[in-house]
Amino acid sequence: MDNETVDRENWKARGYLTSEEVDHPPREVLKGGAVAVIECPQRIPCDPCSESCPVGAIDMENVNSLPKVDYGKCTGCGICVENCPGLAIFTLDCSGQDTCQITLPYEFPLPEAGEEVEGLNRKGEAVSNVTVTRVKPKDRSVGDTSTVTVAVPEESVHDIRNIRRKE
Repeated sequence: MDNETVDRENWKARGYLTSEEVDHPPREVLKGGAVAVIECPQRIPCDPCSESCPVGAIDMENVNSLPKVDYGKCTGCGICVENCPGLAIFTLDCSGQDTCQITLPYEFPLPEAGEEVEGLNRKGEAVSNVTVTRVKPKDRSVGDTSTVTVAVPEESVHDIRNIRRKE
């Protein structure tokens, strides 16, 4: 679905976007390396993602528009993930052999690389166990947000959008 046509009343009532309401990059793009995926549902004055993109891959018609990623330009650097105040950007990379990598913003006590955690969907429900492959704390971020990268099964790459540490 084109992210300009997101039904804002439905997502507000639910509290989250559904996978069908998100503009997913084509599989061949994900197989080519990391790219940013933006799941921003609101047209509000905000543009840190487009302003911080070093290659100009994020376009906004104006400061109130929903950002769009040009997958031909995006390098998957993750700077937009670290700068998004709404925690609405992720990088996805399915160029590996067996799994995909999701880099997501994370504002809780950080896990360690190698730790097994629960991969959660947009509703906060467990999808599958995933492994943390990289952690970038806030003090090493170019923005204000820590990031955690997890290895996930390819079939879950469009579903997992957060993690929960196991107790």
